Amino acid sequence: MRLLTGLALAFSLTGCASLTTPSKPAEPADILTTYSEIAEAGYSDSVALAKVLRTKVHALLANPTEANLQAAREAWIASRVPYQQTEVYRFGNEIVDDWEGRVNAWPLDEGLIDYVDTSSYGEESDENLLYTANVIANTSLRLGSQKIDTSKITAELLAETLHEADEIEANVATGYHAIEFLLWGQDLYGTEPGSGERPATDYSLDNCTGGNCDRRRDYLSVATDLLISDLEEMAANWQEGGEARAALAAKGTEGGLATILIGMGSLSYGELAGERTKLGLMLHDPEEEHDCFSDNTHNSHFYDVVGIRNVYLGEYTRVDGSKVKGPSLSDLVKAKDAALDKQLRAELDASLNAASAIVKSAEQGSPFDVLIAAGNKQGNTLVQGLVDGLTTQTRSIEAVMSLLGIENTELEGSDSLDNPASVM
Repeated sequence: MRLLTGLALAFSLTGCASLTTPSKPAEPADILTTYSEIAEAGYSDSVALAKVLRTKVHALLANPTEANLQAAREAWIASRVPYQQTEVYRFGNEIVDDWEGRVNAWPLDEGLIDYVDTSSYGEESDENLLYTANVIANTSLRLGSQKIDTSKITAELLAETLHEADEIEANVATGYHAIEFLLWGQDLYGTEPGSGERPATDYSLDNCTGGNCDRRRDYLSVATDLLISDLEEMAANWQEGGEARAALAAKGTEGGLATILIGMGSLSYGELAGERTKLGLMLHDPEEEHDCFSDNTHNSHFYDVVGIRNVYLGEYTRVDGSKVKGPSLSDLVKAKDAALDKQLRAELDASLNAASAIVKSAEQGSPFDVLIAAGNKQGNTLVQGLVDGLTTQTRSIEAVMSLLGIENTELEGSDSLDNPASVM
């Protein structure tokens, strides 16, 4: 966790550095190449750190100690750093949106996967027949008239049968958040400090707690392998000759630039400012927290903001410290309207600093779910600062779209921002 804070501070302190003026305006085709190379690097880094996570998971299963469980948790947190920076490739790239739900779907009804505290979670849901199905404890499940054989926990069972079963998005059986729940368990602290406290003995064959430890071990192992294979698929899509690069090229330069800006604006406004931040703040509800079991939401939000900034500036810092850098959208905008480019870069830095302040708060004992609590005026103000920064930068992103003649496009919205009365 401290490592991530150090990175956050480094981004924050260097965020206002000016860029070298290019000798000639950036060509749109070159900007798309930079964009694609950053995507390939980000997804490849995500694969690499997911493999580190798998190594730590295997160590946990071989020797279920609290130290090994903590090491697996830390590897999960680290694996989120490059992945969150790739979320800016959503919304504009159909191939990413069609795939994303397999790796980062949330929120989830965790009772589908394992045991839960029913005093806080409840016994059933009118909206989800599998709300407390607990696949780990049951070798068969019933969904209406359909009987599901869950005797063996396989990749096919999780990815094809259970994930989004009955067309309910909260039936999340795969991806980062399913693994997060398996490593932490439920966070029963509400808006007070504290995260999930699953014991390592939930994975012990000799001293099993929680029941069905053999099946829980299988689920964690299979879900981790699935995460790696899904990430490998997307990394390959962004390699030269990959499907994502081909789809981007097929749009032409104007369509490609629109893709970049739609991703930036939609993640900035509807998704991050709205669904992931403002909604939880309005409801004061920790269940709306993105990384709700681990209390890692501050880092996930921070690296989403970094990802938006990456694609505008045309630069990405890899997990090994090397950099991917090339002609950028910023270069193109600067050549056409230097004032607008300066304004947007300043706003991106301001949002980064607002996100960094939330990271610092978490490191001092007040993570995101504590900040959004009813009555926590200082915390609420801190979170609202991020919402405001993201909303402001989105207006400038829209101004860039107008500057470049990108029309007939619509960014993702959010009721929490656009129609708050409907939420309340």
